[in-house]
Amino acid sequence: MTRLSQLGNELHTGNRSFPFVERRRTWLTVAAVLVLLSVLLVAFKGINAGIEFTGGSQFTVTGTQNLEEQPAHDVVAEVGTGQVARVTTVGSTSVRVQTEELTTEQTDAVRQGLAEAYDVPEADVASTFIGPSWGQDITRQALVGLLVFVVLVTIVLSVYFRSWQMAGAALVSLINDLLLTVGVYALVGWEVTPATVIGLLTILGYSLYDTVVVFDKVRENTQDLDEQHERTYAELSNLAVNQTLVRSINTSLTSLLPVGSILFVGALLLGAGTLRDIALALFVGMFVSTVSSVFVATPLQVILQQRSEDIRQHTDDVLERRRRRTAKDTAAVAAAPAAPAAPAAAAAPEESTVAGTHRGQAAQPKRRKGRR
Repeated sequence: MTRLSQLGNELHTGNRSFPFVERRRTWLTVAAVLVLLSVLLVAFKGINAGIEFTGGSQFTVTGTQNLEEQPAHDVVAEVGTGQVARVTTVGSTSVRVQTEELTTEQTDAVRQGLAEAYDVPEADVASTFIGPSWGQDITRQALVGLLVFVVLVTIVLSVYFRSWQMAGAALVSLINDLLLTVGVYALVGWEVTPATVIGLLTILGYSLYDTVVVFDKVRENTQDLDEQHERTYAELSNLAVNQTLVRSINTSLTSLLPVGSILFVGALLLGAGTLRDIALALFVGMFVSTVSSVFVATPLQVILQQRSEDIRQHTDDVLERRRRRTAKDTAAVAAAPAAPAAPAAAAAPEESTVAGTHRGQAAQPKRRKGRR
């Protein structure tokens, strides 16, 4: 903690600095590649949409001590539906089986088979049918909510920061977070449920929170930009990122630890499927939003700001003054006279004095002997 606090002080004062903005093209290229990979994963591998979006039959076996998935697969195969069932555990005493839409006879046969396979009464096997229209309604409402959210955020950020560049960079960072999170779902193949959609909508606010914190520091550092000629806009923005870096790390850790507990302990160890659906979206989204606020949002807004004529002129002026100052210092060092070398004879008096002292010490006993 002491080292982290010391690092935070050094970053805040500018004694130490990481080149986040200086290498902005590198970070933005990496981000673009990751987004492209996410889009390709979604396009070619696809999303494992839950039954709420695709429709189908669902069976829930409760009160069983056998949580193995294979008996459910065997039952669905014996019925002869030709389908591959999705089997997940719910809690410590329930098993959920999802298939495509079944007929009434097939539904009854699967219920009886599951009751026998898991040694429970048939009454403990609940069957439901979910139509795809419900999932379509959820998807449509989520897209409408996302569109309204984007419009409102654009207006608020533009008014607050008085800069469309910052609002645009924040929205690009937001879309980056969403696409990367969806790409992770496509990569791991976890089921996307309404809880996942809720998690995706939740990370929107968290992503903007991190970005607004950094942008607010950028605005504070650059509000008197024309009155100083020591640092450029990019350098002041980089200073803002470094000044808020430790705060972003601390905030992310305190948020990721409980979500990580829900994901790894509650979902993976205890088998709470609903928790897993929302926890993965929150965990990935929070982590990506913290990283993007540093490596995507701020570097991108610097690129957009440098398209302004005033920012370009100020940057050129600072660099020109710095070049002249460096040239002046170099010329002053070159024109300074060399220090004269000390003559070798300067050491002679000291040597004679030392020698005379020794001679005087040697003659003193003789004078004492003469008095005797």
